[in-house]
Amino acid sequence: MGALRWFSLFFFIWLTCGSAQAERRVALVIGNSAYEKVARLGNPSSDAALVAETLKAAGFDLVDLRRDLKVADMRRALRDFVEQSRDAEVAVVYYAGHGIEVDGVNYLVPTDAVLERDTDIYDEALSLDRVLVAIEPAKKLRLVVLDACRDSPFSKVMKRTLASRAIGRGLAKVEPSSPNTLIAFASKAGSTALDGDGKNSPFTAAMVHHVTKPGLDLRKAFGYVRDEVLKSTANRQEPYLYGSLGGDDLSLVPAAAAPSPTGPQADPQTAIRRDYELALQLGTHDGWEAFLSQYPDGFYANLARAHAKKIAAEETRAAAAEKARLAEQERVRLAAEGARQFEIEKAAAAAKAAEEARIAAEKVKQIEQDKAAAAERARLAQENAAREQAIREKASREKNQQVAALPPPAETEQISADTARALQAELRRVGCNVGVVDGVWGEPSQKALDLFNKHAGMKLNVSVATTDALDAVRNKGGRICPLTCENGYRAEGDRCTKITCRKGYVLNDENECEKKGASPEAKKKPELQQREVRPSSSSAVTRADAALSNGTYQKCMGPITGCYARAIQQMDPQRAKIWCSRQPTC
Repeated sequence: MGALRWFSLFFFIWLTCGSAQAERRVALVIGNSAYEKVARLGNPSSDAALVAETLKAAGFDLVDLRRDLKVADMRRALRDFVEQSRDAEVAVVYYAGHGIEVDGVNYLVPTDAVLERDTDIYDEALSLDRVLVAIEPAKKLRLVVLDACRDSPFSKVMKRTLASRAIGRGLAKVEPSSPNTLIAFASKAGSTALDGDGKNSPFTAAMVHHVTKPGLDLRKAFGYVRDEVLKSTANRQEPYLYGSLGGDDLSLVPAAAAPSPTGPQADPQTAIRRDYELALQLGTHDGWEAFLSQYPDGFYANLARAHAKKIAAEETRAAAAEKARLAEQERVRLAAEGARQFEIEKAAAAAKAAEEARIAAEKVKQIEQDKAAAAERARLAQENAAREQAIREKASREKNQQVAALPPPAETEQISADTARALQAELRRVGCNVGVVDGVWGEPSQKALDLFNKHAGMKLNVSVATTDALDAVRNKGGRICPLTCENGYRAEGDRCTKITCRKGYVLNDENECEKKGASPEAKKKPELQQREVRPSSSSAVTRADAALSNGTYQKCMGPITGCYARAIQQMDPQRAKIWCSRQPTC
């Protein structure tokens, strides 16, 4: 008992000191689904619940979950959160719901917003800058996550008070001014996000898998989120991260402490579990009472009380059954001895009451027995889960040790299939077609990147898909490679449009409409066919001769191999002179 007290005192001091030194992490989680003026959103409410549960499990000191907030409630929630983040090292705001961009400023839309006119945005919504103010006091890391890049129904019906006021699609690009501030969009600026087919959006479902991994830098965590969302949405949605951090890794959840050099420490639950299993083998009321006197609180104490109640219920049932048996014996005896009627009736009533008490005790005993059995199943499941987790952690440590023992990698950059697939998708976006986006970096992909180099004036390495190449292509906002259309189509903007000839004309090999049955000469020079050459007066011929003799022809028509030479190929010299004299430049 003395050793137990010393151990408990040491554990309490260690826990208190560790808590004092730990980072304080706080989060505000908002999910707006029940909009009053537009259709209800299915995901935000469940997305917010999932994120709040994930952050609580990750050990956040405060997770404030709010749902379906009106504009006044949102303002109050952000105002209160300023005080929470004032003494925190890490502050997080997660928002799921409608968002809208007006004149390059992003706004979060409360559930009671009407937004009849574009100027209503200033009164009925909250700007992203207001959210950044709420997390500004945090000392180490400020993070805003917006699963709000939906196709807003408000912008479709909103009246414009100024024609020049722009209302964008999705959210606008942002550049946080405060250091160590990150803003994560479910989809990059100017594009919309998908709600998906499940209970949670693709972005939130991917985010909770990665951002709370202990010790994982947030930039890398959101990189994993991006890859997972691209894969789950067939490259239709690409999350984006804005802001910048320093050279040190910044994780949402600190890395677990390294094991002591002296070896693994003893599990403080081992002794409790051993004593619990001993009391379970005894299976007596006194055994459980002794266990509870030693361990009055905690998980195993609750299990012990369940077993103690089961035993007490069994004892009560046995006593009631014995009392009912004796009462029935007494009734039978009195009846057999010919006792007076009122004595027999009294004994029968006592026997009936005892039987009812026995039945009630039997039910209570069954209930307590079921509770104890359920508690025991929960204990075994928890212990099995803890055992499997310990095995996984051990395997992970051994794997990390093996990786650490490997020699340094070669300078040639090893690129994953996800990087190659993302680069292929970006090359297709800027018009440098790569064929199938499959993550295989072969000859078609290399030719596409080489084409990008030529038209973008860059010298990227085309032999492998690198992150540098991915960033270079991603930074290009529009088409880079010219649009090339196959025969029968012409380029119009960013699309190839089929060429349609009017009745009586067909498309030739030069992608031009020509009249059916035209002669080869007319096919070669359709412009001559359009201008009928008629006999002209001698004055026209004279003017053409004068132009040839004094050099005017060469000045306006170019060298003799130009207009005049082409005309001679089709007609006699005299008619050529007349034809050339009629040209506008002569």
